[in-house]
Amino acid sequence: MTPPRALAPLTALALALAAWETLVRVNGVPAYILPAPSLVLTTLWSDRAVLAPSLLVTLRTAMAALFLATTGGLALAILFARARWLERALYPFAVIMQVTPVVAIAPLLLIYAEPQTAVLACAFLVAFFPILANASLGLSSTDRGLVDLFRLSRATRMQELVHLRLPAALPQILAGIRIGGGLSLVGAVVAEIAAGTAGAGAGLAFRIVEAGYRLNIPRMFAALVLIALAGLVIFAVLNWLSARLLSPWHESAAPRRLG
Repeated sequence: MTPPRALAPLTALALALAAWETLVRVNGVPAYILPAPSLVLTTLWSDRAVLAPSLLVTLRTAMAALFLATTGGLALAILFARARWLERALYPFAVIMQVTPVVAIAPLLLIYAEPQTAVLACAFLVAFFPILANASLGLSSTDRGLVDLFRLSRATRMQELVHLRLPAALPQILAGIRIGGGLSLVGAVVAEIAAGTAGAGAGLAFRIVEAGYRLNIPRMFAALVLIALAGLVIFAVLNWLSARLLSPWHESAAPRRLG
């Protein structure tokens, strides 16, 4: 039987949608101002030929950016752990990339690269820093006693990395990937808006802008719903993966008892 706590968010969402639907119908609000949830749902189905390919474009960009950010962030964090001088030299540049808004970077990248490449680069830059920061923190926070024990046992640097530092840093690495997963989608959407390209490579963000110009507000809401659902799916998948990897041995994934 489903516990009450699991039903609470669904109940709140259902009540909010019901209130929204009632407000629109009772007050006769035009669809070009605020569409009812039922109309948004109808639009999701009627415009599926346009929205579904755009959803795939955005998801492909976000997943490619997350893969590149994970690979690059983890590789650079390992280099930082092995050479502190390299961390001191390069880490400030990573911080600069993180604090610079992607909206400001996207137009510049569009000058030097194709729109799809520029969108991918923007999504990568947004997702990269959290993964790098969390992986660097995890690798540098390994228990010193265990490090000394490995060195007393004459373990090589590679053995120390593979058998001690990476497993110890896994919770932080997975936390960074979970954050990066959501940010890669955000970065892809923002960059798509900045790129503003139509055609086969048009993602959901372009469909939102296009619908806004045409005052097709139901389609705007439908595209926003798809983006939100995509973000929830990415978050759920990464949470599941983290739980699968950590639950056998780490406290953060152990079942919690709440009063």
